[in-house]
Amino acid sequence: MADAPASAWARQDTAPDGTGFIRAGSGAPVLFIHGVGMNAAIWQPQIERMAGKWDVIAIDMLGHGRSPLPPPSPELADYADQAIRLLDHLGLDKVSVVGHSMGALVAQELALRAPQRVLGIVSLNAVFRRPPELAEAVRQRAAALTGRGDAAGTAQTITRWFGDPVPAELEAAASKTASALGAVDPEGYARTYRLFARADGDHAERLQTLAVPVLFMTGSEDRNSSPAMSAAMARLAPHGRCIVLAGERHMMAVAAPDVTTHRIGDFLEAAGQGDGMVTSGFDSGEFRRALGSFLTGVTIVTTIGPEGEPRGFTANSFTSVSLDPPLVLVCVAHKASGHPVFATSKSFAINILNEDQKAASGIFASKAADKFASVAWRPGQTGSPLLDGSVASFDCDMERLVDAGDHSILIGRVRDFEHNSSQPLGYCRGAYIAPGLSQDALAAAQPGTDVGAILENGGRVLFLETADGFELPSGRGLGSAGDAKSLRGLLAAKAIEAQLGFLFAVWDDAGNSARTHVYYRGTFDVPASSDRGIRLVDIDAIGDLKIVDPAVRSMLARYVRECTQDAFGVYVGNEMEGEVRPLGKAPVSAASYTGDHR
Repeated sequence: MADAPASAWARQDTAPDGTGFIRAGSGAPVLFIHGVGMNAAIWQPQIERMAGKWDVIAIDMLGHGRSPLPPPSPELADYADQAIRLLDHLGLDKVSVVGHSMGALVAQELALRAPQRVLGIVSLNAVFRRPPELAEAVRQRAAALTGRGDAAGTAQTITRWFGDPVPAELEAAASKTASALGAVDPEGYARTYRLFARADGDHAERLQTLAVPVLFMTGSEDRNSSPAMSAAMARLAPHGRCIVLAGERHMMAVAAPDVTTHRIGDFLEAAGQGDGMVTSGFDSGEFRRALGSFLTGVTIVTTIGPEGEPRGFTANSFTSVSLDPPLVLVCVAHKASGHPVFATSKSFAINILNEDQKAASGIFASKAADKFASVAWRPGQTGSPLLDGSVASFDCDMERLVDAGDHSILIGRVRDFEHNSSQPLGYCRGAYIAPGLSQDALAAAQPGTDVGAILENGGRVLFLETADGFELPSGRGLGSAGDAKSLRGLLAAKAIEAQLGFLFAVWDDAGNSARTHVYYRGTFDVPASSDRGIRLVDIDAIGDLKIVDPAVRSMLARYVRECTQDAFGVYVGNEMEGEVRPLGKAPVSAASYTGDHR
């Protein structure tokens, strides 16, 4: 950072009322207002980076730089009126305003008092409703000010703003800041700081009336002008936005001038165009990869084209919207070949794929000429194709089409739906995932692993009745139909057609450390008869059964409870204690559980 006098990189001047200011560049006007203890020259990094495109004016606020003292007990209006007088002197009807700390409060006051004079505001490191302990510390510092120089206070301020010790890469910025603090008029500083100490709530009831776009920007490490403060102000301001710069502190305008100035310029350009939205400033490829971290299902969206031909595409951007009325949505890219067809259709269907439909997903994601030649389908109530084998399908009338960025959102009112118990196909980070049973994992399990299943059909669970009571189907390992001791061997011997699904519980045997129990949820087809000791028990009657194994009894109690809540988890632990890790619709606390919560 160049440490040349302001006259070397800007024009210094004084307004008729004695207000000092510097000015550089040409273009749309921007007024910069510094914080307590600084002066107009602290904005040198921004002026140097913006003067090629903007008419930059930096003011010395009252009591600072070359400007006169404020009244003995000033208000924010005194500083805002000073800025308005400067704009009048310069013949500027309307400007954008950038304020830092105390200057951010002045910028807000200016926009509230004279909204017709302001295009937009950038509030850097602004304070708002300080928490009690922070407010008390600021009040104590204000009360200690005597109107005389305070070298110790300057050192403490530099520590708060830059750290102790000051990082080597910030020494130049800290030195420039310390020079400004050392040059300020002690009385002007004291009067202004006392106002700053009590003005953090002055706009609390007025921010909702702020008519201009406002960017509230602070650093993640700024404890005195915290991210929470900026977010709260952005929430209240009708056109407010918040940006938090990672790793930055209170003096980020001089400590990180490139990123700070870039954000300022982007916002002011958008505000000048009547937008006021904050540009992302990040890599679109990385953004896409980050979005891909969200585990979703896979759907094929279908409709009938204008010539009566079936049309479809693969999508994972599907979600429910409303139960009453029944609404769902899916997104289609503007550049998709089928976009014109779906955007003008009066109906469409969403087919949620099962884990055996990966091939169909790939075909409908391609540019294949006849995608429907590879799948079996039938028309739904709206005429849209419903794919055989789907986990669920939703046949919809088009409720609304919404343009959003480079996609269109199809909001459908569900006219008809169907679903079954097959396992869904998942997708995450560019790869398909079968969230059901991992056959390979079980095949590689230790020989001492007991594998069992809670099999459900229509609200009833399958049990095996023995002389000692009831038990769930289980065996030594997953095995095969020919292995009589395995789970699959047992199911085959009992002629039970079962589909194993999600993991439900894993625990170590308390009496045999080499033995592990693994239980899955699953479904089954009702056997033709019940003469092989098979009993189908209503879920709400499971608690009345005689279950010999206490660990299984505890696990089933949790199963009944989670069926009622429709929110399932996975138990991991031993027979005595462990934890339930969430898996399902509703979050479940992962706090430690005792054995009776298995």
